[in-house]
Amino acid sequence: MIIDVIHPGRANVAKSELCELLAGMYKSDAKLTTVFGFKTAFGGGKSTGFCLIYDDEDSMLKFEPKYRLVRKGAIKAKEYSRKAIKEAKNKRLKIRGTGASIAKHKAKRAGDD
Repeated sequence: MIIDVIHPGRANVAKSELCELLAGMYKSDAKLTTVFGFKTAFGGGKSTGFCLIYDDEDSMLKFEPKYRLVRKGAIKAKEYSRKAIKEAKNKRLKIRGTGASIAKHKAKRAGDD
């Protein structure tokens, strides 16, 4: 759903605060409410954004993009070293022929560790 927030005298409203408010309005849990994409109108005082309210945590984990789940704190972000990512990429680029798909998969797995 689209949300219009009127906040005179404030620069913005915290997303956590909005989640709590929306969860109360729609008789839901704040953990299952996601707000994103807010743009503040020129001159301030009004913001417009999007809100999604999920039925349960499984559906939220299934449909919500990973980066928003990380922001929300529902999942942990994997930490990769920059060097491992680059080495895996270069290994993938060197492979040609029929075994390329298998080797690319192995190289990607090596970069994920």
